[in-house]
Amino acid sequence: MTSTVVLMLAVFAASAVEMVEALTIVVASGTTRGWRSAFEGTAVAVVALAAIVGAVGVPLIHLVPIAVLRVVIGGLLLILGLAWLRKAILRSSGHKAMHDEDAVYAKTVAELAPGEAGGAAPRRQRDAVGFVVAFKGVFLEGMEVVLIVLSLGSSSHHLGLAAAAAGAAVVIVAGVGIVVARQLSEVPENAMKMGVGIMLTSFGVFWAGEGSGVHWPGSDLSILVLIAFFVAVTSLAIPLMRRSLPGAERRESGSIPSRLDEAASS
Repeated sequence: MTSTVVLMLAVFAASAVEMVEALTIVVASGTTRGWRSAFEGTAVAVVALAAIVGAVGVPLIHLVPIAVLRVVIGGLLLILGLAWLRKAILRSSGHKAMHDEDAVYAKTVAELAPGEAGGAAPRRQRDAVGFVVAFKGVFLEGMEVVLIVLSLGSSSHHLGLAAAAAGAAVVIVAGVGIVVARQLSEVPENAMKMGVGIMLTSFGVFWAGEGSGVHWPGSDLSILVLIAFFVAVTSLAIPLMRRSLPGAERRESGSIPSRLDEAASS
């Protein structure tokens, strides 16, 4: 029960983060090239992703031995989780600028804006550029969600629950996006990525160990211990990395701005 709840939370949070990024691209495509093409590109991408889950997920559950599956997927989750966690720590410590959905939106709009010679794209007709941009944005962001759904769902034999959690995240993000549209920067994306990174890393360690024959004390409850461990490591890593920034001592006294302040001001 514990692992199932954490699994659904991890899939939901990861899907929400990726769908916020995809929604940014779809909104930019719709406002500049026409909503019809943007919606059609989104729909085709969603169908393609669902087909991949159905075609790959079911054989994984029924044909691959569970021990092998958990070792392989545990390694994959470690790669994904540590990558998310690394970026979140770098951003929180000031070594990397915070992800800005407003900046992504503005950049996408600028790239998609029709040139003076071409004129504006017809708003009620299909636009190939708008379709491709929306499709690519949803498909590429969605592929990471598919990897997480297949990994967590297949190794725990809860593919349906994992897919349902991802679907709920998509519906909620889409609903919020309809209401707030371009106010996507309000989503605490870095905090969500840090939490997802911690959960994916914890699942990766747990299943890689279990598939290798490790008997975890307390069974699924060990996942909570692993999560607490990585939370502690992350909490220690962020202030230590802040001190490694150039001029950290002067920043603490308020004499010079940090990279986060510079990114915010720019």
